[in-house]
Amino acid sequence: MSPIISPSGLKNLLIEHLVILDARTGKEARQNYLEKHIKGAKFIDLDKDLAEIGEDAAFGGRHPLPTPEKFAETLSNLGIAENSHIVVYDDKNGSNAAARAWWMLRAFGFENVQVLDGGIQAAEKNNMEFASGEEIFEKAPLNKKENWLLPVSSLEDVENELKSNSSTVIDVRDAYRYKGESEPIDLVAGHIPGAINIPFSENLDENGLFLSPEVLKEKYSQLLENTPENLIIHCGSGVTACHTILALAHAGFKIPNLYVGSWSEWSRREGKEIAKEA
Repeated sequence: MSPIISPSGLKNLLIEHLVILDARTGKEARQNYLEKHIKGAKFIDLDKDLAEIGEDAAFGGRHPLPTPEKFAETLSNLGIAENSHIVVYDDKNGSNAAARAWWMLRAFGFENVQVLDGGIQAAEKNNMEFASGEEIFEKAPLNKKENWLLPVSSLEDVENELKSNSSTVIDVRDAYRYKGESEPIDLVAGHIPGAINIPFSENLDENGLFLSPEVLKEKYSQLLENTPENLIIHCGSGVTACHTILALAHAGFKIPNLYVGSWSEWSRREGKEIAKEA
């Protein structure tokens, strides 16, 4: 199954156990959901449901993962069961919480998880049915997991892999942030020494839709030629990194490691070297 689904594909997806998740972010995300969402969609919150934000981002970054046990409770409360087919969307071409939700659901063990290509904007253009207000649903039984089932890397893992040249570390932030020209979110500009920059925005075409699997396959094969095969993907806080992991999965690559703490952790950790190209 492709991890990406088109609006027309979703409209024609006649599955009994379909669950649609609205993963839009921002201060008004919840209100925006209540005003208008794809019919049947349930709201999932990045900060509350897809992360467990700690007191110090130097240890875990700005969006650390919750425990699998806590995530199981969140999913159960959303009516998600073991046999659910889940489609997630946001309003940023999947680059924000939709891809993060996809990664967490796959890491929890769900196989039938897809991200809506083009997000809610594409759904509007394709005349999908919308609703307002709360959706009514029942809590579902769901078995808990002790560990995430997809590979993650710690700050120490990243540091050791770079020193031994045994992994390729990809920073998916915009080039100006990677180069250290400016930093709009975190405290310090720059990048992890040894990391290469492939902005997540390059996974999309001019219309904000994912490039085809064939184009993505060729693109990343060329970009990663003559680099260590093992990949570690990171961004600012472990959210948009999932967009590139999603793109790689869409292209047929093995799902790489996610460095959850990402730049928000590395840049705050005392004693860690920071590189700049500005």
